[in-house]
Amino acid sequence: MRVRPLLAATLVLLTGLVAGTPSAAATRDGPRLTNSRPCPAVTDFTCSDLIVPLDRSRRVRGDLTLNVAVAGNTTAPRGTLLFLTGGPGQPGVSFVPTIRQRLAPLLDDYRLVMIDQRGTGPNGIDCPKLQAEVGSSDITAPSPGAVQECADLLGSTRNFYTTADTVADLEDLRTALRAPRWTLDGVSYGSFVAIHYGLTYPHRVDRLVLDSVVPQRGVPALYRESLARSAYVLRTACAEQNCGFDPAADLATVVNRYSNGVGVFNLLVIASIVDPKLTAANFFPVLQFLHLAAHGETGPLDQAVEALLRDGSPYEAFSSGLHAATFCADVDELPWGSPRAPLAGRERATAHVIAKLPARSTWPFPTEVAGEQGIIQTCESWPSSRPNPTPPLRRLTMPVLLLAGDRDLSTPLAWAQEQARQTPQGELVVVPGMGHSIQGRNPIGDAAVQDFLLR
Repeated sequence: MRVRPLLAATLVLLTGLVAGTPSAAATRDGPRLTNSRPCPAVTDFTCSDLIVPLDRSRRVRGDLTLNVAVAGNTTAPRGTLLFLTGGPGQPGVSFVPTIRQRLAPLLDDYRLVMIDQRGTGPNGIDCPKLQAEVGSSDITAPSPGAVQECADLLGSTRNFYTTADTVADLEDLRTALRAPRWTLDGVSYGSFVAIHYGLTYPHRVDRLVLDSVVPQRGVPALYRESLARSAYVLRTACAEQNCGFDPAADLATVVNRYSNGVGVFNLLVIASIVDPKLTAANFFPVLQFLHLAAHGETGPLDQAVEALLRDGSPYEAFSSGLHAATFCADVDELPWGSPRAPLAGRERATAHVIAKLPARSTWPFPTEVAGEQGIIQTCESWPSSRPNPTPPLRRLTMPVLLLAGDRDLSTPLAWAQEQARQTPQGELVVVPGMGHSIQGRNPIGDAAVQDFLLR
């Protein structure tokens, strides 16, 4: 991992701030795309810059330069399809070759657009110590010092990386593209951005695809649904393999005996993203590792957990600084109430909430893991900041397809079911045997998306 001195990191951050130039919102003709150029590795896309104000109120000066990639089929019969990546922290433009392949059956009908959301990509936030400690993991807990260094690096600008800020950027992008309406397809955190755009600009949206759904209230900070869902995922995978033991009971034994719940949870979440069925021989044979550890042979499990503690993701591929700034403004069920709460008392508030949790709410993990995982530990040390503003509407009014894998531990099925219940034109498709991020990885999910977007 490349760790830059704080001064160099500050200079990297400031490459995204264009001081003294008019923002997209301030130009006479409204937002526009500038600096058009060929996109790397994709000859039929044009890359451009969208310049947006850091602070929409203009009380804090500075602009951000966001990279945008647009397909060349400007007369696509069904208009523009904006695909939103996840995180928060993932860029968009570098994923164009992958997404273009995954959505290929749709791209004669739609013009594909992707964007590096604010704080991501080459112009994104670089917090060296935090990046080195957690990389792209939601679950790995950083040190308070790494969190504080990142907050200090951003200073007051940390208040302008909420989802509402990104939603405003997307509206600038739509205007710059001269698209009267468009369709949004969001994966994971991208689904949350899509939902909030739809709740803010419903008259600009034809349809929404929400893949691996984050509900509109935000990620529940304690991750209880994911912790508890681990039992179902492990037992289902075990039954398919006729493994002959109860992996959920083994997990409970291991994490209570060795106090390694956060590391094991991180392993399971990443397994549900990379290998949804938890069975691939070239990944981690998770079931066997847990069974061996429950019987005293901890080496294989320890090695698997340790291998994920430093995932090596550079900020250009996943910005942990942006992840912290956004999540700590967006997440729901913070034990201390609001992102504006002072740092003093947050740890005590977490302990108070965890002490009241029923054991069954997180089993096979002990309830303490809910307060030890990365979201809580990051936001517990993140300074008082502006909460994500609430969108103007409470319900999505357009047709919405929700995709959920029944083995997803990153965005568990319960979240998609919650969102479906409050989406009048929502259609929930649960894909058996799938984990996180379904499009392009499962024929059932792909068929559902194609039917929804081409009907």
